[in-house]
Amino acid sequence: MEQLERDADNKTTTLKELLTLKNLTELFEILKEMPTVEVCDFLNEESEENILEVLNLFPVEERGYIFGDLETEIKRKIFYFIERVHFAQLFSYMASDVRADFYQQLNQEEQVELLPFLSKRIREDVISLSSYPVETAGGIMNTDFATIYIDMTAQDSLSKIRQDNPSKKMIYYIYVVDHLQRMLGLVTLKDLIMADPKDKIEEILQEFFVYAEVNEDRESVAQKIEKYSLVAIPVLNPFKQLVGIVSHDDALETIIAEQTEDMEKFMGITPSKDDEDYLSTSTFSHFKNRVIWIVVLAMIGILSGTIIHQYQSILEKFIILAVYMPMMTATGGNSGSQSATLVIRALSLGEASLSDWWQIIFKELKISFLISLCVASLIFIKINFLSFESTLPNGFSLTLIGLTVSLALALQVISSALIGAGLPLVVRKLGGDPAVAASPAITTAVDITGLLIYFTTATLMLNI
Repeated sequence: MEQLERDADNKTTTLKELLTLKNLTELFEILKEMPTVEVCDFLNEESEENILEVLNLFPVEERGYIFGDLETEIKRKIFYFIERVHFAQLFSYMASDVRADFYQQLNQEEQVELLPFLSKRIREDVISLSSYPVETAGGIMNTDFATIYIDMTAQDSLSKIRQDNPSKKMIYYIYVVDHLQRMLGLVTLKDLIMADPKDKIEEILQEFFVYAEVNEDRESVAQKIEKYSLVAIPVLNPFKQLVGIVSHDDALETIIAEQTEDMEKFMGITPSKDDEDYLSTSTFSHFKNRVIWIVVLAMIGILSGTIIHQYQSILEKFIILAVYMPMMTATGGNSGSQSATLVIRALSLGEASLSDWWQIIFKELKISFLISLCVASLIFIKINFLSFESTLPNGFSLTLIGLTVSLALALQVISSALIGAGLPLVVRKLGGDPAVAASPAITTAVDITGLLIYFTTATLMLNI
């Protein structure tokens, strides 16, 4: 791993030296053999002048794809740096979905400045794609695909594909439509090549196909691509007309984005609308995203102090009970967070639904009961064999204290698991995102219930 990093550093150094010396021929010979992502990593560290100089070494189509993979902030700098007519050329050769995303990030004035320099086809395409909400299939689809008609021959179809000129990444599936653009099925490029040139498309048509609706949630679309192991999935409008496709690359980005959002919500962080990474995000932005949950839960946590104050007399008489209070709250928090994580994951992946709520609760009840036996037994043994009876008031034994703490801990584990499993289900039932049943919220809830269970059990068992 270290050797690979050293090789990458050496390559970057070489590229920078060649660029500084303006040895563009040798520079291009190295760059054209590199993956696009590595070219972008190199360019992201350069000035606007150098970026444009390097991009101009590539064929115009490839230039647009490389530019589209640069960091958003770099693309914006280039937008402001060059004339609109020159930017329009770069813009036109970007991947259609990336192009639409960037267009949406421009303000209205900037959009109006750019549109006159675009061809009619590109202008219509970018406006159409930009009209869909970002959370839908339409918001992440692209128009980089090829279509053929049902009444064509294999030979005519190959000619039509050359005319559509899709990128090599998107040429595996060829979509078959009628003359109203309604999708009828698909063929693969292999099907067309292996078929007799005079064979009709209807003879090799795959009529069964998985598709997404244009207003379908993007997470659902990504799950379909993953479930059926698709390279891309067609996107249809309400009239069953083909309007775009979502590639597996877009699906992967969607899954990462959704998982990041869920993780932020689960940890009590308000998701940021910006695409900036951790270090690029300002301190104040991090503060705004995190302060609300922490302050609200801190206020709720005051209840814990109130409960302890109410049972102060018990703690004064049985100081040994105070020793195990941190263990009670920590174990409850861990139990609740585990249950919540598994339930939220099951709901997100479609492994369980609200209609399965009783099965979920019953399963967590059984699991937490077995866990409670383990931790309760462990703490009972610890109290009986590793504690001193001299610290207890007269008439009380370590066995009784052990039973009290063990029973309270067992009840805490079970109740925490039920809270952790039930809270996401309640949020989903109310129409919200289960991930908002954040880990800090669950921890605060089980802390409060845990203290109530602990002191109530002690009061009853010790007959105070």
